[in-house]
Amino acid sequence: MQVHTPTLSLLGATDALLERLVPVVRKGVATEPPWPFDDPMSLYKDSPDREWSWLRAVWSGRGRVTESFWRLYFVVVLDGEPVGMQDLIATDFAAFGTVSTFSWLSPDVRRRGLGREMRQAVLHLAFDGLGAREAASDAFADNPASNRVSAALGYRPNGVDHATRRGEPAELNRWRLTREHWLPTRRPDITLAGVSECRPVLGIHDAD
Repeated sequence: MQVHTPTLSLLGATDALLERLVPVVRKGVATEPPWPFDDPMSLYKDSPDREWSWLRAVWSGRGRVTESFWRLYFVVVLDGEPVGMQDLIATDFAAFGTVSTFSWLSPDVRRRGLGREMRQAVLHLAFDGLGAREAASDAFADNPASNRVSAALGYRPNGVDHATRRGEPAELNRWRLTREHWLPTRRPDITLAGVSECRPVLGIHDAD
């Protein structure tokens, strides 16, 4: 599957694209507090364990796609160069129609609105391509960039939770976006490719 916006593309995480992302992971994605991810997270490990653990996690996840659980890994490509990843995750999607997202970007391309653009892209895939009913997201309370993206895209606050990062507890803001609240923000300039071929693998069966 592929998702294209006027600014960037989300491309299925092939080995060739992952190889091109290795230098970004080696350089460091999470480089200073406040740490953006919860534990366990391979991106906090020291190099070269960081790169190998990250690759193994993606390889393992790609091989566990079933109708009851799937995690789709997309490489974010900007001007022909891989700069990050955007994941789409679901459990029992056929029954609940709910997805969640996870993403990271190279520090070199942050603060350019790309986090919002790639979230809009993957939400378009979820709602327009896969027929999702709602999308969930969470972010640590001291991660203003991620929380701002969720609020700007129509997510509603959905309570708080806690997780650890680097062994320390921290508060999470939870967010929820229904199809009803996504539709007014739907963009006509986002295109999808290869979705119909993948829907049955994900447990999405069109009515006869």
